[in-house]
Amino acid sequence: MKYIFALLVFFSTIINAQQVNKTDANKIPTDTLKVDSGEKDSLEIYKPTINDYLVKQRFSENKVFDTTFAIERSYIVTQYNKKDNFGKIQYANIGSGFQNLQYQKNAEGNLSLLPENKSFYILGENDINYYDVKTPTTTFFYNNAMRNGGQLQTTYTQNVGKNFNFAIEYMGLRSQGLYRNSLAASNNTVFSGHYRSKNNKYEAYAHYIHQNVSNQESGGVADLDVFLSGDSRFNNRQNIETNLTGAESRFAYRRYYFSQEFSPFDPAKYPFKLRHTIYHQGNKYYFSETASNGTFFNSESIDNFPLTNKKFSNNLSNTFSLVWDNDKFKLDAGFRHQYITFGNQNAYPVLQIPGYFKEQRFGAVGNLQIKLLDKIQLKSFLEISKGSEFGNYIRTTNNLVFEPVKDYLIEGRLNFQSAYPGFNYLVNSSHYVNYNYYLQNPNNESVTQIGGTLRLAKWFYTQVFADYYRIDNYTYFDSAAKPQQSSSSLNISQIGGEATTGFGKFHINGRVLFQKALTNGDLLPMPDFIGRVNLYYQTPAFKKAADIQAGIKLYYFTKFASREFSPILNEYLLPGVNSYSIGGQPIADVYVNMKVKRMFFYIEGQHINQTFMQNKSFTAPYYPVYDFRLNIGIVWYLFH
Repeated sequence: MKYIFALLVFFSTIINAQQVNKTDANKIPTDTLKVDSGEKDSLEIYKPTINDYLVKQRFSENKVFDTTFAIERSYIVTQYNKKDNFGKIQYANIGSGFQNLQYQKNAEGNLSLLPENKSFYILGENDINYYDVKTPTTTFFYNNAMRNGGQLQTTYTQNVGKNFNFAIEYMGLRSQGLYRNSLAASNNTVFSGHYRSKNNKYEAYAHYIHQNVSNQESGGVADLDVFLSGDSRFNNRQNIETNLTGAESRFAYRRYYFSQEFSPFDPAKYPFKLRHTIYHQGNKYYFSETASNGTFFNSESIDNFPLTNKKFSNNLSNTFSLVWDNDKFKLDAGFRHQYITFGNQNAYPVLQIPGYFKEQRFGAVGNLQIKLLDKIQLKSFLEISKGSEFGNYIRTTNNLVFEPVKDYLIEGRLNFQSAYPGFNYLVNSSHYVNYNYYLQNPNNESVTQIGGTLRLAKWFYTQVFADYYRIDNYTYFDSAAKPQQSSSSLNISQIGGEATTGFGKFHINGRVLFQKALTNGDLLPMPDFIGRVNLYYQTPAFKKAADIQAGIKLYYFTKFASREFSPILNEYLLPGVNSYSIGGQPIADVYVNMKVKRMFFYIEGQHINQTFMQNKSFTAPYYPVYDFRLNIGIVWYLFH
């Protein structure tokens, strides 16, 4: 990691030395500026502005690099997965995942192997960034770790001429953690490129991504009474015994992606295209131990069975589409072929657990976008496929945005999915007798979501939202770590909102979520309320050479009988007879953030209330939330 960092800095320095001008400040709203050279010759000097530095995902609109100092952005750049993790609770080490406190369906788990606790930093095919920059650009995101280590995410991107851009991104994370046997060591590498021909008739996108998410599995605190005793001898968390030693889980994720479009006619007159997309994606999950821990897992071991489990899935996808693409109306429809395999190494034939599945799938995909009078926007997606092994698959997302009055937006959504359960539910082989299972002939899990959002931006930013979910054949792990499907539907309602307002230099941002399982609530335990409030002061400083934010934020969710975490599966199990409740304890952070030109500093005292009261907060039963820590983050944009 340090060599890649040094190479990028060297690259940046050399390229910077070759440039005549640097990027102007954000205050210039216009495009590239032509500057008088001061000489009476033909030399023309162009000075880029922030609007010359663009980023997009595969099917999104171009956006200017976000170098704003908005408070909402601080929730993202300070997190190791670069997402706002409202509705989740983090373990006592960065890189160790989260527990979801609200119902969410991750589409990356469809027809693939993706354990829930390995899913939080996975980048799907439409999450990869493609760039268009006037000059070579480097970005750095750094966060310190817990005890030893750190996290660095850096991106270097450059245009070669006007028509081709390439980017290299690397993220390395290593954090020892506060407790024994909780090391997190993960990394990802992304290469991406975007090309457009001079006549705009041909366009191509490509990327390669390789991610590893590796964790030691501690099994949680061995004796809760020791943790809760308040004995000063255990203020050093390394003195607290954990349940597992020598256990490790790893998830590896790799994808090769290439998409190309060709316009047979003049695209300015006839926006008709032919598109071909091909990718191969491979997922691998490993769990290994150096010795058996049958007492903790409450199971006998199988003699001469390996102490390492491995499962994998592969998806080779080929799609041919016809595309009509203009500003007001976009439609693409195509045919898709997939070759999917799923493997379970060390299958145990005595228990009739299969080791390999494969199938050819055929289907269709389509996207529709409509804009009317700059007041109505519709986005719809549909995918249908059929296979002999994993059955029928249907997924559609529909989003309608309407602006009846300026600065008032109404958004409606109707989403539906019917899919085979994620592959981690299908089979598992283990040297522990009780962790061998085979879910035979499961039904499709069907999820219907109906919801809407009202956004108000005239006086201060506000949004309120409501969603209703109906999940048929809900698939879950019971308290014995066996996959099950519900015979009746799970119905969930969610309602919440977010608002930001201020008076002078003082501001407040708050977000709340109320949720309730209307039926079968025992199948998905979750808190009834999740809330976050952030009171902060923002002002220019140092003769307006910098901006400062300082404040306190509070995160809280109500007490509930939590699911338990399974280190073997990296999934969550229903609580057993002796269920353990978590929540009802606030987590307070104090912080000072500062922006100096294109460099940002984020300094947070996380879980500050633990300095004067005992830590009784948990992520999952036997897994405490982190103690007080100083989180230091640095973000730096270099427009050379």
